Amino acid sequence: MEIGIYTLPNALRIAEEQGLDLVEISPKANPPVCKVMDYKKFLYEQKKREKALKAKATKVTIKEIRFGPQTDDHDYNFKKKHAEKFLKDGAKLKAFVFFKGRSIIYKDQGEILLLRLAQDLEEYGKVEQMPKLEGKRMTMFITPIKKK
Repeated sequence: MEIGIYTLPNALRIAEEQGLDLVEISPKANPPVCKVMDYKKFLYEQKKREKALKAKATKVTIKEIRFGPQTDDHDYNFKKKHAEKFLKDGAKLKAFVFFKGRSIIYKDQGEILLLRLAQDLEEYGKVEQMPKLEGKRMTMFITPIKKK
């Protein structure tokens, strides 16, 4: 096969002679760039590449830990241990304080609790999103620190 500039009828004839397809690579170029190739094989290779890239991509898991606005120290420490384990395993952590009924008046306690958790987990992860009140729950995200 010769590399060169051909008119459309000549390029189509060359592709037909070889039993291949004429594929337009860059339609906006002047003149448009085309390539003689097996189009089905090209699509197959492209799907194979995309699948390989998708397999290499890391899947992010999100683990949740729920607190009440007046969570006791023992319960807090118990949940903190679970949070450490989640972050060590490489999962993202979504910690939230759920306010039931009139407990919404303790939203400052909920924020203090989440900030305390963030400070205690400083060596395992960093805060991605500071505590934010959404409806009846105050949410905070912590991402694990990558190990070197």
